[in-house]
Amino acid sequence: MTTVTTCPICGTSAPAGRATTEPWCCSLACYRAFHGLGQSASPSCHDAVTTICPVCGRLFVPLGRQTYCSGACRATAYRRRRDTNHAPAVVVPKVRRRRTITVYECDGCGTRTLGQQYCDQCRTFMRRVGVGGCCPSCDEPVAVSDLLGQQP
Repeated sequence: MTTVTTCPICGTSAPAGRATTEPWCCSLACYRAFHGLGQSASPSCHDAVTTICPVCGRLFVPLGRQTYCSGACRATAYRRRRDTNHAPAVVVPKVRRRRTITVYECDGCGTRTLGQQYCDQCRTFMRRVGVGGCCPSCDEPVAVSDLLGQQP
């Protein structure tokens, strides 16, 4: 039975008292390199490793836990994360003239019109009843407040 005493990637010696025939790796980086996971292994796990910047794709040597090659790439990544978390902008519908959907009633003769403020029969201006439309069955102007039973 052969005992493995060093890391197969970088040659670091195994801890004392470890007796097994399975390969032993000194770090996660060496384990990934030995099993072919992730990026390619460097000749030594203690040497500087080049990393690809996730924003621009350039190779760079990270300092500490550096993820991006420059401050500009770090700011770009932040803006992309920030902008994806926002809800889409509210779409405001086109402006619709209020007068075209307003029901008016003449105080003199009692006739109702949709969108017309002047009574041709009495030659006076009508009062506003409220927002509404034409009735689908009788084609007469009906206000929403009439349908709901509310008084103005």
